[in-house]
Amino acid sequence: MAQGTLYIVSAPSGAGKSSLIQALLKTQPLYDTQVSISHTTRAKRPGENHGEHYFFVEVDEFKRMIQDNAFLEYAEVFGNYYGTSRPAIEQVLATGVDVFLDIDWQGAKQIRAQMPQARSIFILPPSKEELVRRLRGRGQDSDDVIARRMSQAVAEMTHYDEYDYLIVNDDFDLALLDLKTIIRAERLRMGRQKVRHDALITKLLAD
Repeated sequence: MAQGTLYIVSAPSGAGKSSLIQALLKTQPLYDTQVSISHTTRAKRPGENHGEHYFFVEVDEFKRMIQDNAFLEYAEVFGNYYGTSRPAIEQVLATGVDVFLDIDWQGAKQIRAQMPQARSIFILPPSKEELVRRLRGRGQDSDDVIARRMSQAVAEMTHYDEYDYLIVNDDFDLALLDLKTIIRAERLRMGRQKVRHDALITKLLAD
């Protein structure tokens, strides 16, 4: 069975990364594509389910996993730990399923160092003005918070050229098509195709 591909997807807040991934998953069967589920030590919020939104664990268990080198990447954010489980990712990839990981550039750098075969995608907004408009459109943040988010977004976007692919999310449908095209191209790589069509190739090359 051909090994699945791990896709690392990063973008500044408001660029549409999560919306694109969710829209993509709706067009792909679960036996082809899944999204990675992170471990966290933060409390479960209303409507969240263990194993669906996050794997909720105690701090002691999380630290034990760190000692066991069980994370591809992890970070502490506002007093809570978040991490990507290496065994969980490897288990899914081994079944031939592609896995999408929604993560920032720092986590992406950690993962690329350990899994150089992963493919990385950076998503940009079409302009700073549009990014501000999208952040304001959420109706959740004050002007000061939006200003901080914009400053952070610019810092994040300076890392765009560390990635394999770049998508500008101006037209959502076109950006989604670009994302699908990347997956299609990766699935047509020689390594995966040789495994997938081994029987056919053997017959075609037989004397």
